[in-house]
Amino acid sequence: MTTPSKLPNGLAAWLEYIEALHPKSIAMGLGRVNEVKQRLHLDTIFPVIIVAGTNGKGSTCAMLERIYHEAGYRVGCYASPHLLRYNERVRVACQEVSDDDLCNAFAAVEHARQAVALTYFEFGTLAAFWHFAHAGLDVAVLEVGLGGRLDAVNVFDPACSIVTSIDMDHMDFLGNTREHIGYEKAGVFRSNVPAICGDMNPPASLLSHASQIHADLRLIGRDFSFKAQPQSWRYIADGTIADSDLPFPALVGDFQLMNASAVMAAIDVLQPQLPVNIDHITQGLNNVSLSGRFQKIAETPEVLLDVAHNPHAARALAGNLASSTCEGQTIAIFAMLADKDIPGVVAEVVEHIDCWYVADIDNVRGAKAVQLDEIIMQISPDAKVKKFTSVNSAYQQACLDVAENDRIIVCGSFFTVADVMKASPAIYSEH
Repeated sequence: MTTPSKLPNGLAAWLEYIEALHPKSIAMGLGRVNEVKQRLHLDTIFPVIIVAGTNGKGSTCAMLERIYHEAGYRVGCYASPHLLRYNERVRVACQEVSDDDLCNAFAAVEHARQAVALTYFEFGTLAAFWHFAHAGLDVAVLEVGLGGRLDAVNVFDPACSIVTSIDMDHMDFLGNTREHIGYEKAGVFRSNVPAICGDMNPPASLLSHASQIHADLRLIGRDFSFKAQPQSWRYIADGTIADSDLPFPALVGDFQLMNASAVMAAIDVLQPQLPVNIDHITQGLNNVSLSGRFQKIAETPEVLLDVAHNPHAARALAGNLASSTCEGQTIAIFAMLADKDIPGVVAEVVEHIDCWYVADIDNVRGAKAVQLDEIIMQISPDAKVKKFTSVNSAYQQACLDVAENDRIIVCGSFFTVADVMKASPAIYSEH
């Protein structure tokens, strides 16, 4: 497809246009992105931190972004997917980039790509970095979309790379073992560049690749670690700047300390380029936020949102549900994409759910409520399940059925959480 004679008008039109550019939503490989990157002259003029991993990428990016922001740096952050607005994916100084700025960036990529057919994510990645290149940044944090080695983000050279965790997800593209997936994620490492791994049991493939390319590998449990205390935690590493107690991140879950430790390891190795002090770290951990990660949007009854969409993330969700008190029953508003490991997710959380309100997702990849019902009943024959044609209808019914001491957990997909966020907690004022 060639450049249209008239450019799209407005962000919605641009997003519709770039979604139709490539026949596939996912097309692994860096050739197309590299070609357009060179035409755009997107040289790395500020330190870049690349964050890959099965889970924990968003939390890690958010902590890095906030800590460097508190230290007075102008920070760009590129993350995906979004929940309500595409603008959530591209932030500068902890603020979403405007529609006009996104449209200008899209136009720059469109003029440069000529006949190269970019995927939606590839186009968006180049546009985000084009904006960053013109925004006077001090540092950019880039979240990998899928895998690492062949992800569009990986065309940029990092000052530091992080792999948060390795588990089973996107097997159609990354392989069906942790060893295959670990190799793909290790592809964000570079020779003689700091490479942080926050997985307690990294696959041999990740270790081998890091050794072969002579990456400066730092492993949690070997080179750095953490110690949880009743009201605080400590990051443990030789020569670290954080030699005092730190506040727990303002993101729920014990696993967040692993993410926060990887963040600290990155901050340590980048101190010569991006010095921060303990006050900046404390402020950053206190002020960090991330939508849809065990996020509470209402109380009495309590409503929680969690985008958990693979078994590893569901295991973390189960831990959060177990550690938070609920005097009544827990109702799950549950919808997932059909190409995800639905049985694996259900198995992780089933013991913590008293009633399932399963729903269709208005997406071509969405599983039907009847499929979800069948899977839940296979795993837990005595489960209580109600089926709905939409997430909104499931949520509204749950709001009518829920008692004051009950809680609602919305989970299974970014789409599921986004639908409830769009509905807003205003439903509760009518309950």
